[in-house]
Amino acid sequence: MRGGILAAAATSALLVAGAGQAETLREALVRTYNSNPTITGQRAQLRSLDEGVAIARAQGRPQLSATAGLNQDIAQTGGGVGRNISAGINASYPLFNGGRVRNSIRAADERVLAGRANLRATEGDIFTEAVGAYMDVIRDRSIVTLNSNQVKVLETNFQATRDRFEVGDLTRTDVAQSEARLALARSNLAGAQGRLEGSEENYRRVIGDLPDELAPPPPLPTLPTTADQAVEIALANNSDVAALAAQIRAAGLDVRVARADRLPTVNANGTAEAINYLGTAARQFAPGAPDTVTQTGLGVSARIPIYQGGIVGARVRQLQSVQSQLLERGVEVERLVIANTRAAFASYEAAQLAIRSNETAVAANTLALEGTRAEQSVGTRNVLDVLNAEQELLNSQVALVTAKRDAYVAGFALLNAMGQAEAQDLNLDGGQLYDPVAHYDKTARRRSDWKDDPAPVPVATRTITGPVVPPVTAPQE
Repeated sequence: MRGGILAAAATSALLVAGAGQAETLREALVRTYNSNPTITGQRAQLRSLDEGVAIARAQGRPQLSATAGLNQDIAQTGGGVGRNISAGINASYPLFNGGRVRNSIRAADERVLAGRANLRATEGDIFTEAVGAYMDVIRDRSIVTLNSNQVKVLETNFQATRDRFEVGDLTRTDVAQSEARLALARSNLAGAQGRLEGSEENYRRVIGDLPDELAPPPPLPTLPTTADQAVEIALANNSDVAALAAQIRAAGLDVRVARADRLPTVNANGTAEAINYLGTAARQFAPGAPDTVTQTGLGVSARIPIYQGGIVGARVRQLQSVQSQLLERGVEVERLVIANTRAAFASYEAAQLAIRSNETAVAANTLALEGTRAEQSVGTRNVLDVLNAEQELLNSQVALVTAKRDAYVAGFALLNAMGQAEAQDLNLDGGQLYDPVAHYDKTARRRSDWKDDPAPVPVATRTITGPVVPPVTAPQE
């Protein structure tokens, strides 16, 4: 790993106290994985796609229905008025449907694969957002500490300047300069505290809780040495690319499903019916006619489409246009992945250079401040020179903290662009990972019309403080 990025949050004075009790980045990612609503919502979306396979398979299974009726004649010409009660069973089984069912199942399976890829992509995007939120809090807490220390130093300087003015050693101008710089430092501290509060709220939005003490993050894995290597890995592993490829295959199968409407369909049919005339058979038909009649039958029926008003051709062309749109979308996503990968690589490299430059600047400004103070004590420097040197040191320290944050976030964004920031890549220790295949295996071949899941409830944790508002839930049946 080049540089051991962010082995500390800032300088040694800014390291998190009590790191043994501090929350780690891995713990934050585990909480995000288990409770972030975007991830849990995408899992629900994938489960709905699993049901699409069961729906497609149902089209190729037997259909069974029952009928029952009670009839009373009001008037009848040429016979007696009667009544009857009837019951029947109808069964049908598709023998040939032009490949409609087979291609529908294959298309549904492709959409499941696309959904799994989208879930992985969502995990990577949310983990990247969580890493950014984590590093923002570390950065902003460090900047608040730096600005707070600056205010304390300037308060001491201001008091010393006033004391020296009282004895005639300095002028009113020196006092005014010290006072102005102190006021500006207090303003900067207030702004930094406001940004820190915003970062902590963003942390809670993404990860689920306000941050406690945060430990420095672990080093990133080894990253590619060139942008071309990163792009090659991204095109092979990025989940957005995989999702679009599966959607394109599904769209091609949808076209085949639509074309099947031009072909004959053949069904096997069976019926069984019983009618009881409730003692009115003789009056309705002839003396001695039985009151109960049963009928059974088996047969094969075929439907041969000849002309359907052009609807089949329109559906095929419509789905071909959808397929064309997805093909163009595939090129768009490929371009986006390449651009994001190169941008993340460039940001990472730039941040690494910025770290080295700002480390040099911090060291140089520290030495310069010490020299300026020493020279002021012998009269060769004035108060403004010291104030400027203190501000330059603060600026370089803030820039160093920011560069370290930017490097880590850009490096993780590069991992995400290369498809290497998903749950299975991060070795999370928060229990068993969500297994999308388990739900698919349980659902895809279900045959029951009466098997429902429990009423859904939110899985993600809420972040409301104060009086608890009832959550949004599914309506009760």
